[in-house]
Amino acid sequence: MTEAAATPSARKTELLEKCYAYALTHGLSDLSLRPLASAVGSSPRVLLFLFGSKDGLVRALLERARAEELAAIASLHPSDDGAAGGLEAVVRHIWAWLAAPSHRPLLTLWLEGYSRSLLGEPGPWAGFARSTVEDWLDLLAAHQAPGERGTAEGLARRTAGLAILRGALVDLLATDDVERATAAVDAVLEVTRESGD
Repeated sequence: MTEAAATPSARKTELLEKCYAYALTHGLSDLSLRPLASAVGSSPRVLLFLFGSKDGLVRALLERARAEELAAIASLHPSDDGAAGGLEAVVRHIWAWLAAPSHRPLLTLWLEGYSRSLLGEPGPWAGFARSTVEDWLDLLAAHQAPGERGTAEGLARRTAGLAILRGALVDLLATDDVERATAAVDAVLEVTRESGD
């Protein structure tokens, strides 16, 4: 594939952004091309031409959501030694981002894709959950000291950090109780720190 062929057209990029804004409000589960196309100023035929199929469009939207989430979390900029603030500080920082009300639509969309992937649905959902776990573990690993990063204990610690974040996030999306979910994250991190001392 040539570089030109791999680069999406300006129209495709524009429509992807409009479709993504629509998906943040309406979700992906019952996505119908006709109302989507109407909402974004296009037609089902154009969307199918640009994305290959409805599954291709859903896959592109999931990738767009994943890219936004990763960019936000990756902006933490680990220090050269990978341990600035440690894993606990990074988990707290990520939680603050996750808990921000402005991120609810993105995270609800993420949970929808994650859940459908866990159900083993074929097509664009396949592998989405596993990929996001790997993405997050890689990002958390970047914030561990190099000596810890490659160890079984290091993997266990970042898996625990991810479990804290994911569990609290699902609870937050269900209840919108930021104060309680944040208190729970803080309590678990405090116990983890004390047991590590």
